[in-house]
Amino acid sequence: MNFTRRLFAAATGAALAASMAVPVAAQTATQALSSESVIKSIQEEGVIRIGLSLFVPWSMRDVNGDLIGYEHDVGRKLAEDMGVEVEFVPTAWDGIIPSLLAGNFDVIISGMSVTPQRNLTVNFTDPYAFSGLAILANKEMTAGMSLEDFNSPDVTFAARRGATPAVVIGERFPEANLLLFDEDGASTQEMLNGNAHATMASQPTPNREAGRNPDTLHVPFGELFDPRGEAFAMRKGDPDALNFFNNWIAQQWRSGWLEERHNYWFNTEEWADQVAQ
Repeated sequence: MNFTRRLFAAATGAALAASMAVPVAAQTATQALSSESVIKSIQEEGVIRIGLSLFVPWSMRDVNGDLIGYEHDVGRKLAEDMGVEVEFVPTAWDGIIPSLLAGNFDVIISGMSVTPQRNLTVNFTDPYAFSGLAILANKEMTAGMSLEDFNSPDVTFAARRGATPAVVIGERFPEANLLLFDEDGASTQEMLNGNAHATMASQPTPNREAGRNPDTLHVPFGELFDPRGEAFAMRKGDPDALNFFNNWIAQQWRSGWLEERHNYWFNTEEWADQVAQ
């Protein structure tokens, strides 16, 4: 009997120890994830580093050379709510995801649309903006052309290297030629110079450029291509950061702040005199 009781006690003790080990192991794993989160390093360093690329009206230089735009309003508001400073890191678009993965900044806030290909490399938050692409074309070079006519070897598109418009142009107009540039404004300049028939860009950029150059440029179709949301991009394996950023974005949608700022930058020209033409 004594042996049986000792065996039962040992078995009970082992089971109890095992049951206690489960929450301890889970707590240890949770603490490890939390300690590795970019949110913790941002708080410790007192600054959030935001990677972005320059394109109007998301991010641009004003007449004094300072950065302004929708992204900067979002980044500054995010930093303020986190109680930290903000550092913007302008980065070429085709290298912005590798730079994030290399640790050159904490998060990308740069009008990046969510695609399956990008999502294989980075994680995305919920959208903090929505837009669609429109065709902006040289009036004289595309006079009388239908949408189907743009899919021809005789047509040349211009687009920024690595950006969503370049991908969509390749998919929708595979027969057309595609010139790629590192700077966003180069595509419009190529049309103004008569070297390209058309480009694509998120509205309201096409409407704004056509309004500024009414004799040369126009938006020939009302159709929006590839409508989708833009989101923050971050390194994988960081549930704390994803949770925090998603909650912050949701709160800014509920309060109306994101909509108000988006309307200011995308639906008005009130800021135009701040930017060198």
